[in-house]
Amino acid sequence: MSTAQGPAPVNVVLVGKKPVMNYVLATLTLLNQGVNEIVVKARGRAISKAVDTVEIVRSRFLPGKIEIRNINIGSQTLTSQEGRTTRVSTIEITIVKKE
Repeated sequence: MSTAQGPAPVNVVLVGKKPVMNYVLATLTLLNQGVNEIVVKARGRAISKAVDTVEIVRSRFLPGKIEIRNINIGSQTLTSQEGRTTRVSTIEITIVKKE
């Protein structure tokens, strides 16, 4: 399935197959660039990495300075080239930097 979406907004970290620390670094980089609200998105097996990313940033790197504003969960229906449809879970975790 190919979706013609534009590039992800500046405040979004898309979690995939890379090691968790890559996404932690991406999140910290955005925070250091002055972005106050970041959305960490994942689907399927990467959901646990997204949760780990937020928890590592919140507890190890910036304790007391990060707040979880919102968590959205859902599912998407994907269609393969053969015509089969599967449902995959999604998560979006919104974190904000405390003032």
